[in-house]
Amino acid sequence: MRTSSHRVIAGAALVGSCVFLTGCPQPPPPDSSPQVNVRTIASGLTSPVAMVAANDGTGRLFVVDQTGFISIIDANDQLLPTPFLDVRDRLAALDPGYDERGLLGLALHPDFANNGLFYVYYSPAAARVMRLCEFLVDATNPNRADPLYERFLLDVPQPQDNHNGGQLAFGPDGFLYIASGDGGGANDQGDGHTPNLGNGQDLTTLLGKILRIDVNTISGAPYAVPIDNPFVSGPSGARAEIYAYGLRNPWKFSFDTDDAGATRLYVADVGQGDWEEINIVERGDNLGWYFREGAGCFDPDGVAPAGCQTGIRGEPLIDPVIEYPHVEPDEGGIFGLSVIGGYVYRGGALPELAGRYIFGDFSSGFVTPQGKLFVGTEASDGSWSVEELLVANRASGRIDLYLLSFGMDEAGELYALGRTTVGPSGTTGVVVKLVPAN
Repeated sequence: MRTSSHRVIAGAALVGSCVFLTGCPQPPPPDSSPQVNVRTIASGLTSPVAMVAANDGTGRLFVVDQTGFISIIDANDQLLPTPFLDVRDRLAALDPGYDERGLLGLALHPDFANNGLFYVYYSPAAARVMRLCEFLVDATNPNRADPLYERFLLDVPQPQDNHNGGQLAFGPDGFLYIASGDGGGANDQGDGHTPNLGNGQDLTTLLGKILRIDVNTISGAPYAVPIDNPFVSGPSGARAEIYAYGLRNPWKFSFDTDDAGATRLYVADVGQGDWEEINIVERGDNLGWYFREGAGCFDPDGVAPAGCQTGIRGEPLIDPVIEYPHVEPDEGGIFGLSVIGGYVYRGGALPELAGRYIFGDFSSGFVTPQGKLFVGTEASDGSWSVEELLVANRASGRIDLYLLSFGMDEAGELYALGRTTVGPSGTTGVVVKLVPAN
């Protein structure tokens, strides 16, 4: 049941506590954990936060750097020296110590090979918003964007600097999906947050949502709204762009289509203080925030419906399929600080991971890069289990990065992106490929 209340990962009690500023004790992964090696594909970046395959037969990979540019890794694993797109001149000034703003999302049009259109989500210097714009490949150079073309589509107000979401992707339906955070701060409260409801639950704001728009059917407007979006016909004041709601800071989502042709949308949502979660999201879902963190009640204003099982309109609050705590369960199991969404593995190089959901966690603290890789496995009854994915060619057994994102190439092989500095500064950013541990 998608609405049943349960703890997917964790024992009955949590033990101890730790200060994430200094880091938590990190036991080594068990020897029985599944294993991969990682191979560095690109280095010298600053803060790589997304990677998208060209899917046009060229083998190119587009890497989004938070600091304002997109680079290309060619089919020979060479990082091209000239950026594909550079928006640093229109980007908000980032704090090099730590910042969640910047250039965060990229989606190539489904017909990119023919029309050259792509979409970017970034924090502009001139306004406190996240901005979605359309760009175009240069007609004379497929490895460069047209410097004269930028078409505005949408601004999402951003009252604080954090919880920006930022993931963009086209779904199998051809529509553009956008992940929007709750506006920042804490508890979905304060300036720019809806009192006694939070932005995540407020259907009149785009914050705390998965949005879905049509960039192809345009008649006098920057975009259209799919006619089957759940709130096209109300309730009154609801934003028609909303596909799903009740999210805090959705940091990476992905679509997966299985061998039978069924498609799922996996969304990772970064938690407040106790729980991280992975959701399988359907049209109109209420994922619970701020009435819930994970599958448990979270009610800062004391206004949630009794039991935290339904929203204010009586709709069910959908449980995550995977959740994990911030401190180690006394029964063992995974734990971490900030979930990083990934992909269901459909490649051929790592057959032991086939059909399993690969994701991770940013780090156990902010002093030493201690990002982790995880494997989620669905049983025949729909329940999920999770174990750590050991990095065999690292002495720590882990990725030794602040993990920022995952990517997938045209063949379905997976990549991890990260840096060794806490904030978007320096040149420690890398892209590594997950390869067999042999």
